[in-house]
Amino acid sequence: MAGKIPNRCKKLIQAWIEIHKDELVADWELALNGERVFKIKPLD
Repeated sequence: MAGKIPNRCKKLIQAWIEIHKDELVADWELALNGERVFKIKPLD
């Protein structure tokens, strides 16, 4: 992939990741095991 993300957007993405870190890790484990992942709320 190529391209750039504006700093403002990058900060929002990083905030979302920090808020949902545990959910992301849990979904990653489910995906690795071929199981259905859960939806994660978007940043409000």
